[in-house]
Amino acid sequence: MNLTLLERPLFYVGGNYISFLGLIAFAIIFSLGLFIARVLQSKAVRRFLARFKIDTNIINVATTILSLAALVFFTVSAINSAGIPLAWSAPLPAIHLSLVQLFLLIGLLMVVFWFSSRTKRFLFNRFLADSGLDRSLQYAISQIVANIVLIVGIFIVLDNAGIHLGALTVFAGAVGVGVGFGLQNIASNFISGLVILAERPITIGDRVEVAGIAGQVQQIRARSTVIMTNDNIAMIVPNTKFIDSPVTNWTYGDPRVRFRVPVGVAYGSDVNKVREALIAAGREHPAALSDPPPNAFLEKFGGSSIDFELVVWSKEMSYRPRRFKSDLNYLIEKYLREAGIEIPNPQRDLHIRSGVLQVQNVDGQDRSTEPPVGRGEHAS
Repeated sequence: MNLTLLERPLFYVGGNYISFLGLIAFAIIFSLGLFIARVLQSKAVRRFLARFKIDTNIINVATTILSLAALVFFTVSAINSAGIPLAWSAPLPAIHLSLVQLFLLIGLLMVVFWFSSRTKRFLFNRFLADSGLDRSLQYAISQIVANIVLIVGIFIVLDNAGIHLGALTVFAGAVGVGVGFGLQNIASNFISGLVILAERPITIGDRVEVAGIAGQVQQIRARSTVIMTNDNIAMIVPNTKFIDSPVTNWTYGDPRVRFRVPVGVAYGSDVNKVREALIAAGREHPAALSDPPPNAFLEKFGGSSIDFELVVWSKEMSYRPRRFKSDLNYLIEKYLREAGIEIPNPQRDLHIRSGVLQVQNVDGQDRSTEPPVGRGEHAS
């Protein structure tokens, strides 16, 4: 009697009656689908997939797609259990693909993404590792081949799924118009990324400055480049900035970089001793190169000091130029102090055009009043 009540129709949907028992089955199966969808996006599943050496981005995309697919599967199953028949093999409206074919298409696309990621890792870490090519060139080749594999794989999967590319001609024209307007920045950045990989004005590990951002190149991706600053902040820079803006590459070609440190000493200092002290300070730093050796130049006679410039070459400290210059300044102060050379304060001459100025000299032990300075005289 109770079972009969549960199976009694409550309402009709599309010619199919829905019972209380069907609603219970729908709620149970749909809740199970939600639970499985959340599990597929959990950190435990991502750590499990990471054991197979899959790229992090691919793992994120895969878990999201699997989660959505599980949700759709259990939703359709729940609807069937409620009493509304949905055929798995029946083609869906507009796309002419059944649910089974749609799930198969999603699975094959995930395989293509995974295979593209594995191709890049295999080429970069194994196949090209002992080729003798520059490491950055190996990365560029691996990235380009992986992109080709991804594009070709997507076309093959779509064609085998019954989505013929010839039928996408009108859609391709519409996409072309969209690229010309709304997507022109994305297309421009993508093409700029290919140019960067081909010409290699920057490579992985280079110290660069572009658009006011300075740091080390970490990744060169399809649309953007990741630069890690000395503050350990990852800056995402669009690839077009490296094409249409001036770029300073500290390590392009030759990693050696020349650093210039200005130094001012007091008038009356022995300029030869100053030069020897500056060169000794440059030689003491462990990151300074001995070839070319440090050198010191007398730049000019300034208003308050004799201006020198210490020139030091280094191939390691280009990644921390501020730290390197600070270390050199500490060493310069040390050697100048040991040599008894004064770093002067700014000096000014005071000219009195009229009136009388009384100057008093106080030395801590004896205070004496100097005679007043007369008209036209000056004190310094």
